Amino acid sequence: MVVLHRLPGAGTSNGLAMIKLVIYACLVWVNAFLALHGRAVERGAVAGTLWPDTSERHAYSNLRSVLSRLERTARKALAATKLELGLAEGVAVDIRHSRALARRLLDPAATPDPSDLGMAAVAALSADLLPDWYDDWVLIQAEDWRQLRLHALEALARHLTAAGRWGEAAVAAGAAVRAEPLRETAHAALIQVHLAEGNQSEAMREFARYRTLLHAELGLEPTPRLRRLVQDLQSR
Repeated sequence: MVVLHRLPGAGTSNGLAMIKLVIYACLVWVNAFLALHGRAVERGAVAGTLWPDTSERHAYSNLRSVLSRLERTARKALAATKLELGLAEGVAVDIRHSRALARRLLDPAATPDPSDLGMAAVAALSADLLPDWYDDWVLIQAEDWRQLRLHALEALARHLTAAGRWGEAAVAAGAAVRAEPLRETAHAALIQVHLAEGNQSEAMREFARYRTLLHAELGLEPTPRLRRLVQDLQSR
């Protein structure tokens, strides 16, 4: 939560600079909130979410204060009515594009567009959502995005593997592994890339690495589903 109040020394140059900093921080919060929702939101919902520990009247006052002090350029990014706030038409939001990409990759009825397959897609799906933000409304959205992007990275690895683009497939699967080192399906995706390319030793090394990590961290063993990927190699 960002608290708005009259700062000591507000009439001095340092005080004015501090006020601008607080206003800028609040604007970032408002824009982030609206960007994640992807639609116009009632002003009361915006105020109540961003200032949950104050009265409704105070929260509204904080929001009005932020909006009234926006500079012209910042104001153009918002579409404001008496009842709602949203982002102006034409404002690009990268998370919306990344979410759309993830959903396309996960659609079993769709054939991925070539533009969705490659390193640009890996980069779009590798970024956390608002890291180091710990507000409840952010954490919920961040976890939803984490799950979506991990599934999408694994799907991207499968699509690239099917296309014979081994290097990019390995990078996509590796990004999923780095994002969640204990996630078995991420390691499975990377093992499948190695097997498809014919790198048996790499597949066994990845399986052994994951088994050691899983046992050390959780005292667990890989599932039979993962072991079946390499059982033919182990039996030789």
